[in-house]
Amino acid sequence: MYIMKTETLIGQGKSYLTVRRALIVISVLLLALLGFAVAALSLGSEHVAAGQLFPALISKLIGTASPLSREQDVIIFSLRLPRIAMAIGVGAALAVAGAGFQALLRNPLADPYVLGVSGGAALGSITAIIFASGLSYSRPLFGFAGAAIATLIVYRLGKREDDPAHLVLAGVVMSTFLSSVIVLMTAMTDNVKLRNITLWLLGDLSSGAVEGLIFVLIAVAVGAAILVTQSRALNLMMIGERDAFAMGVETARVRWVVHLTASLLTGAAVSAGGAIGYVGLVTPHLARLAAGSDNRLVIPASAIGGALMVLIADTIARTALAPRELPTGAITALIGAPVFVYLLLKSRK
Repeated sequence: MYIMKTETLIGQGKSYLTVRRALIVISVLLLALLGFAVAALSLGSEHVAAGQLFPALISKLIGTASPLSREQDVIIFSLRLPRIAMAIGVGAALAVAGAGFQALLRNPLADPYVLGVSGGAALGSITAIIFASGLSYSRPLFGFAGAAIATLIVYRLGKREDDPAHLVLAGVVMSTFLSSVIVLMTAMTDNVKLRNITLWLLGDLSSGAVEGLIFVLIAVAVGAAILVTQSRALNLMMIGERDAFAMGVETARVRWVVHLTASLLTGAAVSAGGAIGYVGLVTPHLARLAAGSDNRLVIPASAIGGALMVLIADTIARTALAPRELPTGAITALIGAPVFVYLLLKSRK
């Protein structure tokens, strides 16, 4: 079985993807995600014993009497379970988008926030909150539209063959501009909408609507599948676009596919959960350290790792000062920033 060898984005180590290694990494991540999901269902201002959760789920599926009280049943199935699903979807979407951008641009600092894609999604979502809050699916649709438009502008401004640094620079400029526009828009809203927008910008999974959850889960499933199909091409493009083109990769098509797919993922995640940072930046690094640099494994590993990171952060956010809640985005920053600094220091050794 031929396996491509590529240099990792952090350090100079080399890695080979094998079926055994892929199964071990994915299995460990899935078990960790399942374990934290069970813990998240159990923890909160109303504690529910973990041993009651599985019988309660079975009774819910077959329609028999639940071992939980009515209040506990509402808390578990109407509040915590949708929120956990939202955290998993948002984390996976941001991490997969970050993994795609980093592989495409060969830059470990590339992620939806640095490139301005998240800013476009945030601006679109805020526009929906202010002007179209009564329309179903307005936030996810406006969020995707904003992300796609920001991606197109950044791509046109920073396009320079085989020099992704220009694209990152254009993204930084776009991100700064969009942040200013968002501040101006929020300054002109009434107090009620201003509070909602402020909490949402800090990263908030507590008020996610059903349509936002459905949109983000569909986006993750479709987006991750698309990027996995492009993983071999991305492996070659990590060497350099000219070399990849010489090897038969349709580099222009791959660039557009990755950019649009990452826009879909970012738009869905930001519209559903707000501005949750560091997930798309840190998680792909950790995935490469654990799984090597082959994108056939990095992309699915990043999806599970991102879901795990946001789930842990959101569980801390709603339990640390229960019944008060902290912004999920603040917790991901507290987790992600030290980890990223550690990775940077380690890469210099």
